[in-house]
Amino acid sequence: MSLPTLHKCLFPAAGYGTRFLPATKSMPKEMLPILSTPLIQYGVEEALEAGMTQIAFVTGRGKRAIEDHFDINYEIENEIKGSSQERALDGIREIISKCRFSYTRQLKIEGLGQAILTGETLIGNEPFGVVLADDLCIVDSGPGILSQMAAVFEKHRCSIVAVEEVSGSEISKYGIIEGTPYEDGTIRITDMVEKPEPENAPSNLGIIGRYILTPDIFDILRSTKPGRNGEIQITDALREQAGHQKVLGFRINASRFDCGDVDGFVSATNFLYQRVCQARVASAVLNEDPGQ
Repeated sequence: MSLPTLHKCLFPAAGYGTRFLPATKSMPKEMLPILSTPLIQYGVEEALEAGMTQIAFVTGRGKRAIEDHFDINYEIENEIKGSSQERALDGIREIISKCRFSYTRQLKIEGLGQAILTGETLIGNEPFGVVLADDLCIVDSGPGILSQMAAVFEKHRCSIVAVEEVSGSEISKYGIIEGTPYEDGTIRITDMVEKPEPENAPSNLGIIGRYILTPDIFDILRSTKPGRNGEIQITDALREQAGHQKVLGFRINASRFDCGDVDGFVSATNFLYQRVCQARVASAVLNEDPGQ
């Protein structure tokens, strides 16, 4: 099957965010800001950089703020027009001008696989990216993780999952892959297990929140039975897919923060704040008058 160009990205965003209560009682966890930018915006920026301009959200009750964020707020824009504060909107304005957004709701929270299947109506019969906004990935230089994965997809035209080495104590928090070395430093996946105990894990390579999926994954998900925790797991569907065709693991080289819990969220904030401070110092040195 000849697959079209990759230009759609799905954002599962229906989770309750209970680890951030009480803040998430009335606010989507995806809208929690790292510095002054919501988590979900970092993810959309990464997708846009990768050429994915059709952005699809799977949301739920209490998530209306996501839709409002990727829209024009005429009252605020009029209030700050012409002021120095207006520059703060440059990034979101660029996203709004370059992307198209669509939304659907996941009525029951039944696992990531179910969330992705819910997004089929927005994706159709096309390959697509998946970004879990909780996983904030910051690359020191060069293209972002999703851009790197898109380049691999253009060559191999198959499903790809982002992976990184995780410590033994963390293994039970991740889907873990097994595979053999393949081209371009990737791994051809032969098996994967959702959140195994460390002693039963096939490797220490954990799947993180970046995927590129081929559209046949929807048919597989429809027949995937509930797995761990009684949920439809994308890991189980990808294992099935890997039994019939090529599925690759892509090792990431980035600073990754699990912003789905408070520790990761604070670490990401501190990391980016230090970057801002360093940039300010570098700018001050660059602009310093040598005659003073």
